[in-house]
Amino acid sequence: MLSMSAKPEVAIAILYQNNRFLLQLRDDIPTIAWPGHWAFFGGHLEPGEDPDTAVYRELEEEIGYTAPQLVLFERVEDETVVRHVYHGPLTVPVKQLVLTEGLDLGLWSVDDIRRGKRFSPRANGERPLGPPHQQILLSFLGHRRIEQAI
Repeated sequence: MLSMSAKPEVAIAILYQNNRFLLQLRDDIPTIAWPGHWAFFGGHLEPGEDPDTAVYRELEEEIGYTAPQLVLFERVEDETVVRHVYHGPLTVPVKQLVLTEGLDLGLWSVDDIRRGKRFSPRANGERPLGPPHQQILLSFLGHRRIEQAI
């Protein structure tokens, strides 16, 4: 029996500050996942790397952010990828972040997330939120409402 190759795995972070959520506008490179869409910061696990290590490394590489604490929210698997979704507070002002990957970054309101699109000053236009990222954020928001009600 032939073994199927493993799906790529990514570690991504939901970073929040004052009920707003930090997202990255991905580059307009056709060969990457969700080009020109808003998405989470994070990326692929390196060979032998665990998701916990990868998410901290990716945040440091992509925005120069050392997260004080990230907690696993969920593991989401679809036909093409396994996403390890973490969450934690963004404890510095956005202007202190150094964007080294992507076209733009910005804090999204809950209304922006529900609408699924937001203007990017750097791209000079409105860009969509990647559908899987919107779904994860809506799930996270629902989970937080339930936690706050308890």
